[in-house]
Amino acid sequence: MTPEYTTKQGQYLAFIHYYTKLNGRPPAERDMQGYFKVTPPTVHQMVVTLTERGLISREPGQPRSIQLLLPPSNCLI
Repeated sequence: MTPEYTTKQGQYLAFIHYYTKLNGRPPAERDMQGYFKVTPPTVHQMVVTLTERGLISREPGQPRSIQLLLPPSNCLI
């Protein structure tokens, strides 16, 4: 079965999964910015894209509210 997301999107999904597992809370956009070494608008656009594709959910304006909407085994790259 082919994943329904790009390789880069899969990397973000895997990061969200493992960050949450290791730290007991979801990552902030700033955490993703530091890990992927990209600009804040790049991370925000990825979060918006993942939300629109139904791969994550989030509460706009609420920090650390990202949740995966697919099984973690589907996030591995």
